Amino acid sequence: MRVWDVVVPVKRLGAAKSRLADTADEAVRPRLALAFALDTVAAALACPAVRAVAVVTDDPLAGRELAALGARVVPGAPSGLNAALAHGERAVREEDPWAPVAALNADLPALRPDELALVLADAAQEGVPGHAPDGPRSFLADAAGVGTTLLTALPGAALAPAFGGASRARHRASGAREIALLGVDSVRRDVDTGEDLRVALSLGVGPRTAAAVAGLLMAE
Repeated sequence: MRVWDVVVPVKRLGAAKSRLADTADEAVRPRLALAFALDTVAAALACPAVRAVAVVTDDPLAGRELAALGARVVPGAPSGLNAALAHGERAVREEDPWAPVAALNADLPALRPDELALVLADAAQEGVPGHAPDGPRSFLADAAGVGTTLLTALPGAALAPAFGGASRARHRASGAREIALLGVDSVRRDVDTGEDLRVALSLGVGPRTAAAVAGLLMAE
C-alpha cells in the first residue's frame, strides 16, 4: 500500500466558519472549527494509508491541540488557502522529495479512516490500466458536487491546488483525475453551513465535534 503525507490547512480560529452564523454565534464558531479540525486530523492519522499529517496553521491553540494528536505543525502560513497548501507541500517535500502528497480539508468531522483509505488507494492508481504509475493528480469532489475535499499528487507531480468555490471544475480543467468512488460520504462531507453540520451529524461525527455540538445545544 502506498502511504501518503497529508497536508491540512487550518486558518486562525477567530476567522473560521463564518457561514455557520445561522447555527452558532461568533463565540462558539471557533470551538466548532477547532473540533472539526481535531476530528479530521485524528481520523487521518488513524488511516493506514497515511504516513503523517502536516497541519499548516499560525493559530497557537489549534497548533498546540493538533500537535498533541501527533500532527506536524507547519507555521508561517501565507495568506490564502491555496498558498497555505503549497507551503505545506513544500515543507513535506523538503524532507522527502518523492513523497506522495494529499491536501485534505480541515472541516470533515465525520471522516472515517477506512473511507479515506479507499480514496487514497484510488488516487494511488496502482494496478489501474491506462494510468501512468508516477505523476498524476487526483481529486475528490465534495458532497455538493461543486467544490473539492481532497487533492492528491503522486511523486513527480506538483499538487497545484485550486481550492475554493467551484474548485471541482478548476481541478478537472487542470488535468487532475476525478475520483468517482461510491460509499465514501464521510470524505466528501465538509461543513460550511448549519445544514452541512446536520448532515455530518447524521453520518456520525468524531468525539470532539459531538461534544462541541452538545455544548451548543445545552446553551440554547
